[in-house]
Amino acid sequence: MIATILPRSADFHAVGYNEHKVLKGLARLIEMRNFGTIGLAGKPTTEELTGYLRKYSSTNSRIRKSQFHVAVSCKGREMTESELLDFAHRYLKEMGYAEPGQPWLIYAHHDTDNTHLHIVTSRVAPDGRKIAHSHERRRSQEVIDRILGTDRQKKIADDMDAARQYTFSSFAQFKAIMVSMGYEVYQKEGKVFIKHGGKVQRQIPLAEVEQLFKSGYRERTRCRQLRSIFKKYRDVSGGKEELQKELKEKFGISLVFLGRKDVPYGYMIVDHAHRTVINGARVLATEELLDFATPEQRFARIEDYIDRLLTLNPKITQGEIFQKLRKQRAYIKNGVIHFDGQARPLKPFMAEAIDRNNRIRFIEMFHPATEAERDLLCKIFKVNRPDLVELSGGRPQSHTDAVNRLHEIFNDENVFSVRNALHEEGFIIREEAGAAYAVNFGSHIVIDLAAEGLDTERLKPQPRKQQPRPQKQQPRQIHSTGNGGKKMHLHGLKDSGAGSHAEKREWEVGSKGGYDDIDDGRNLKR
Repeated sequence: MIATILPRSADFHAVGYNEHKVLKGLARLIEMRNFGTIGLAGKPTTEELTGYLRKYSSTNSRIRKSQFHVAVSCKGREMTESELLDFAHRYLKEMGYAEPGQPWLIYAHHDTDNTHLHIVTSRVAPDGRKIAHSHERRRSQEVIDRILGTDRQKKIADDMDAARQYTFSSFAQFKAIMVSMGYEVYQKEGKVFIKHGGKVQRQIPLAEVEQLFKSGYRERTRCRQLRSIFKKYRDVSGGKEELQKELKEKFGISLVFLGRKDVPYGYMIVDHAHRTVINGARVLATEELLDFATPEQRFARIEDYIDRLLTLNPKITQGEIFQKLRKQRAYIKNGVIHFDGQARPLKPFMAEAIDRNNRIRFIEMFHPATEAERDLLCKIFKVNRPDLVELSGGRPQSHTDAVNRLHEIFNDENVFSVRNALHEEGFIIREEAGAAYAVNFGSHIVIDLAAEGLDTERLKPQPRKQQPRPQKQQPRQIHSTGNGGKKMHLHGLKDSGAGSHAEKREWEVGSKGGYDDIDDGRNLKR
């Protein structure tokens, strides 16, 4: 059971709030007491009800904000509307708001899964005195405990024992556990204060909590599961409170936010099912968790963002856009937006502009120095906006080295096909408007051959030089003075039939001695 005391007011705006719920069919007025003749002739209006409460409260001019507005709720449907109404009567009596003549309105709300009532009355008693309000929130909890017969100290002890069973590695995580159980926790001067119902219920040394610290929870699989769950229920929730409620009821997960209620800077995940505490940043960034737009709205925002980038920089590339989209956990590829596991095509004009810019950036890697080089590259890469391509004011060293190498090739008379030699160096020849260019796509080099003083005539096939044919050798004639001084003409010794087989070996070149010795006959044997 929870009784939440809501803000005070001088004009009783709580009546308007509840009547608006009635008008929308989300609530109904189940009890109205001590409003005189109002409502006897028909359904009372908001103005009649607020007017009566202001007039009633004016009997004590010292009370500027006399509205008392409290919401009483139970867990789920554990109490019927009638039982909860009976509880509200006992609550009002214990708090001092049930004296004879005290006006009040009780509304039953049907917009949540919990049975709950809203009570609106005045802080002025029927006799004009101010109803005691000191330590109001603490007294409210004490009243609830008395009505329900709750042993508060025993409950705190049980909750503390339960908290000790969780895995947590810091005071902030311990605090998150206790907050998820309905407590306020803070530390001061080495002590931890545990507060409930507006009253400090327990004080313990900080060192006692620190002894319970365990290594941080690091299971990546569970974090991925939680990320998927959070995104799924975020997309069907209307706000932070609804998301908290859904996760608590369906998965036993409490989200404890840090910082201001309206602008939290972070959150802790108390996973009751696994008795662990996880820093929310490890699962899903706070701003992403609290982004309750639909998937289509998120894609529309990303596309609008890309459109603005193109407006500011008409030459922005896909890689540059990627760096910008990283914070939004999105990227584009081949004209498609990828985000959160889903994909949507970009508008055609955006996709075409980005694709063109990618090709322009590639062209500029060639460092074109003239309009002719630029136009050639634009034609090769199908860019219809040469005016967007920046001309280079200087050449890189790789361009100078390439020109020098081309000079070596063109000046080498032994190179029969210059084109083939250039191809081996990674260049192809492109002819455009009567000029010839050597283009190396791997090294991003474009060379105007004529402008670099290279003889483009050598690109034409060169005739091969005629090599002199070797003359047919005549059979060598060997003259010998043997055989009585008569000359012997030996032609083709192999078939001459002269001498023995051994004698033939004596005349083989290289058998004995050198060529000169053989020619002068000094090694001949008879």
